[in-house]
Parts: sequence; C-alpha cells; structure tokens
Amino acid sequence: MGLTETPQWLIPAFVRSVKAIGATAGTEEIQAVGAALVESWRSPDRYHHALRHLIDVLASIDQLAEETHDPDVVRIAAWYHGAEFAADRRTAFAHKGGEDPMRGAARAREELPRLGVPEETVARIAELQEQMHRHSAAAKDLDAQALCDADLAGLAADPQRYAEYRRNVRAEYAHIEPATYLEARIAILRKLASRPRIFASPMAQDWEEPARQNLTAELDLLESELAELEEAEHAESERAAAAHAAESGTRSGAEAGETESDETAGEESDDAESTRGDGARGEEAGRGERAGRGEGVPGGGREAQDGPDDATQERHDVARRSIREIPKDSRGSGDHGGRGLPTPEYDGGDGFSTLTRIPRFPSRP
Repeated sequence: MGLTETPQWLIPAFVRSVKAIGATAGTEEIQAVGAALVESWRSPDRYHHALRHLIDVLASIDQLAEETHDPDVVRIAAWYHGAEFAADRRTAFAHKGGEDPMRGAARAREELPRLGVPEETVARIAELQEQMHRHSAAAKDLDAQALCDADLAGLAADPQRYAEYRRNVRAEYAHIEPATYLEARIAILRKLASRPRIFASPMAQDWEEPARQNLTAELDLLESELAELEEAEHAESERAAAAHAAESGTRSGAEAGETESDETAGEESDDAESTRGDGARGEEAGRGERAGRGEGVPGGGREAQDGPDDATQERHDVARRSIREIPKDSRGSGDHGGRGLPTPEYDGGDGFSTLTRIPRFPSRP
C-alpha cells in the first residue's frame, strides 16, 4: 500500500491508543514512533503482511473489543506484532519467515518506555505478542485470544478476497521454488485445519465455518498443483534419462563400430601379411627350383645344365695352370709376384671373386 493510501486516521488512532495505555510523551513524539511503524509495515518485500493487513487486524480487534480486558493494549500489541518481517530464503527455510512477533515484542520493549508507557503495560504488550508466535493463546487469556483471532480473521474472508490473500502470500515467497512453497503452505494449512477450533475467542466463532471452507478449497487447489508439478518433474526426469540412455547407446555403438573396424582391419592386415608371406615363400621356392635348373641365377642357364663350352673350359684350364705356377708362399701374400695375377681376394659386395670374376652362388637362406 503506497503512502497516499495510508488512511489519515491511522496515526492519530495510534496516538490515542498509546495515550490510553499511560504514555506521557508529547503528541509529536508519539506520532514519530507511529510513522516509523507505518514505514516498517510498508516495506517493499511485503504483499500480504503489509499495511492493509495491519488495518484489517485493527478492524477485527474492534469487532472483538467487547470481550477484551484492555482493547487499547491489544491494539498496540497489534501494531508491533508484525512490525518486524522477513521473507528471505534463509529465514524461510529456518521456519522463521513472515511476521516476527518475538522481534516485534523486543521493539515494543525498546520504544514504548521512551514514550512514558508504564513498564508493566509494556511487559503485557510483549507477552501478548509472544503468545502470537504460534497462535497458541492461553485458554484464559481473552486479550491474547482476541489478538490471535484478529490476526487469523482473513481466513474467513469472502472467496474473492481470500483469493487475493492467497496471491499476496505467494508473492511474498516468489523467490522460493514452487514445490518447496507448496509443500510448506500445505503443511501450514493442514495444521490449521486439524485444530478442533481455528478461533479461540467466543465472538470469533462466526468466522469458523467460512474459514474452514476457504482452507479446504485452498488445500485442494495446492495439492492438485503440487501433484501436477511432481508429475511434470517425473516426466522431465524420464525424458532426461531416456536421452542419456540414447546418447550412451549411440556412443557405445560408435565405439563398438570402431572396435569392429579395427578388428577387421587387423584381420585384413593379417590376411595380407599371410598372402605376402605365402607369396614370398612361393617365390623363394620358385627361385630354389629354378636354381636347381640353373634358371634366374647369375652364372646359371645352359652353362649350369650342360657344363661349360670348349672356349670357357680352355680359359679355366689356363687359369688353373697359372695358379700352379705361382709360388706357394706368394699366393696369399697380397703382392703381385709370379705371373702378375691378383690374389684370390673377395670383393665382398657383388657376389663375385676378384680372382676370376666367376660368379659365386650365394648360400641359400
């Protein structure tokens, strides 16, 4: 509620109640305290527990005033009961979110004595707020019962007003995950609905039936919403799991294909190597067979099959006679004595002897 929407009567009403409970401070000083309280109720994080809620509580106290011992004490307790408020994530998850009557009581203990309110009255105001902590007013404390009932009176609002109340409560906790909020709100409403009586004071009993109807309707709505949310989350989880399984299967198939390809390539390589080995062995056997026939070997052919012709045989005979004519002590000396023929030295590189350049058959492997 904006500043222009603050009723003109609100702060004057605060001043009257404070003076009624024994304050001795001047009007301006009391007005300053009242204005600070209004600003607290108008903090931007409030939607339901805002200034309008304070006005509604004060109006409900007026309806129950006849059964209270000191209605102005109850009214000032109402001003402070929600002056301190928190809806942040930390306090919400610690179950300390929303109005904080305990801190409100501490604020009343600090401010009211400065206005000259008697200490016993200040203590009574703080005690009333402390009983609001869990809406558990003492059975014989009519003032505490009236204050708690006035705070819960919004539960008995007409359906349209109650729908607005629900939206405003949700807006205060918009930063909380939907499922978390729904579960917490359902727990609170179930606890209220499980009470033998929602309202304790005699004059508030007319609010009982409409409040239960609103609670039942909201519970049905929230439970249905939570079920749909859980179903959607379950479906999303299944889709994510299926996508993961499909991705894993594709990856496994690709890896299996790579492995099969590698194995096939290895088998093909082994087959090629085997073919090459068989070919090499066949070629070697062929060479051996041709060598046996004098084919494909240096110095082979017809000379190896039929023996040397007459001219070649004559050259061989001359060479042997020349060797016999070389002195034995000079044949392996490496000099060029005798008939000037070189010593039978192995060339070592082309398979020929330097003595006769007659091809030598390489040893078979």
